[in-house]
This record gives sequence, structure tokens and C-alpha cells, in this order.
Amino acid sequence: MKRILVTGCGGFLGSEIARQLIARGDEVIGYARGHYPTLASLGIRWVRGDVRDGLTLAQACRGVDAVIHTAAVAGLWGPWDHFHSINTVGTQNVIAACREAGVGVLVHCSSPSVTFDGGHQSGIDESVPLAARHLCHYSHTKAIAESEVLAAHRPGTLQTAALRPHLIWGVGDPHLLPRLIDRAKSGRLAIVGDGRNRIDTVHVRNAAHAHVLALDQLQRDRSPAGGRAYFISQGEPVECEAWITKLLETAGIGPPRRRIGFKAAWRIGAAFEAAYRVARVHREPPMTRFLAAQLARDHYFNLTAARELLAYVPLVSTEEGLEGLRAHFSASK
Repeated sequence: MKRILVTGCGGFLGSEIARQLIARGDEVIGYARGHYPTLASLGIRWVRGDVRDGLTLAQACRGVDAVIHTAAVAGLWGPWDHFHSINTVGTQNVIAACREAGVGVLVHCSSPSVTFDGGHQSGIDESVPLAARHLCHYSHTKAIAESEVLAAHRPGTLQTAALRPHLIWGVGDPHLLPRLIDRAKSGRLAIVGDGRNRIDTVHVRNAAHAHVLALDQLQRDRSPAGGRAYFISQGEPVECEAWITKLLETAGIGPPRRRIGFKAAWRIGAAFEAAYRVARVHREPPMTRFLAAQLARDHYFNLTAARELLAYVPLVSTEEGLEGLRAHFSASK
């Protein structure tokens, strides 16, 4: 049995990681700003804290064998300082806490967006460099954080890896599906481009499983899996419009009817960004350049590294995951 600290343990991914660790007999310490009674009932010990609080984080890391760092702020809009203080400085604090406490393993949850500059990403692998330009603060601050984690890799002292799960979904998803449903119901959901661009997604159980696999690999002395990033997905690219339609269908909602060309969506996104910046509006615009590009471009990935170095194989097929969503929505009616 290992003692594992999971930052962001109350989040969608972090809570699933914690459940998988508990199920196999590990001791889990959850580090989060809130308290989550359902998870606590599983036997997780909680430390209330923010990753921006280096002192509390350092205390939480004492006596643990490994850290899985999922705490982050996501979003397409907002002040640089907000994203940077949590995603970048928070990750720096995690690294410092691991070093101070003598933690041997750090698995960091990154994002495929760290390599995204608005162009197609068709079957790319981890040899593709980080983007030279970023279309939102989220991807920029996560790219800096990932670089810091991988630079901290020291075989025999602190073994690190960064995982890049793409478009996490499943029952309990508080981000992707609720946003799609809200936009579809309000008539604001539009297909950008022809809808045939291919994208990768990953079920939350598979994303969590990949983090647990990375943890196990890095606990091996001088593992070749350390010091590098990994794309994580279902390994089954789907066409964007077809995927959105399938997700909405699980909730009993018809397919989106609105369409807009990519160039028009890009221009609209740029105009919204400029207007919101001048007016200092912090809420997310209806369209941004990042969102336009994500909806219209290919973004699917080569999983060879994850398969060979982490022994990653999805636990849940796409159809099984969709059936789980259908059952969830049917039961909630």
C-alpha cells in the first residue's frame, strides 16, 4: 500500500483517480479547497488547501510516496494572473513541496492544448513541440507548468511525467457535456466548419487509469517512462459533428442546426476578445479564436508512447461510456 496525495481531488478527474487508488488498497490524501463528504466516506483523508499556498502544500506532502497533481483552473477567458497563479505557480509549489518532503514520484495532469496553435493536429505524437503562440491563457500557463514538471525529473530522486488527456467526459462531467447541453437548449450551439474534422476524446475512467499507470511505472527505479509527456485518449478519433450529436443524444437532445464557417467564427471570436478585453469583462465570450479553432480543426493523437511505456489500454470503450451516459440521463428524468 502506498500513500498518494491527489491535488484537485474533488474535481471530475481527481475524484475518479482517488476512487481507483482506494479500490486497489492505496491510502489517499485529498488536497482541495473544499470538502467532499461522498469521497471522504471512502476513507480518503482530506487536507483543505490551495495549491497557491506553498506552506500548506508542503505540510500535506510529508510522508507521502507520490503526488498526482490535477488541480488547475480551466477556461477560455479570464485574467492572466488567475490562470498563472494556479496553473503555473501552483505547479511550481507542488514541485517544491515534493522536493522538500522527499516525494519520489510526481504525475502531472497537463493538456493537449499545450501544443495547439490553431492549426490541424492530425495524429501527432509527443515529438511535436509546445506551441510557439497560444490562443488562451489556459493552454499557455499549462505549457509552462508542464515544462517545469518535466525539467524537475531526476531519476532516483524525483521521477516525473505529464499526461495530456483530451476532452474528458463521462457521468458526472461538470464541464464539457453541461456546456454543450446548455448551448444546444438555448440555440447557441453551432457547428464550425464542415464538422468532419477528427477529434480525440477520453472517458474519465480511462483518463484516471492512465494517471494510475504512470504512477506505477514511475515508482520503478529509473523507469524509462519518466521525464516525458503522454497524449491520452480513447484511441478512436471521431468526427466532431458526429461526436457532438452522439453526446447530445444521450441527454435526449437533437443535433445542432446552426452552422458557421471557420473564418467567420475566427473573426467573431477575435472581435469578442477585443471587446471583452477593452471592457475588462471576465466572463467567457460566446466565441473565441481558441474555441473556433478547436471546433473546426483536427486534434487527434498518436498514443504509441502511452501504450508502450505506460502499458495504457482503455478500460471503457466509447460505446460503453455513451451507454452509461444514456442510463444516467434516463434515471434522472
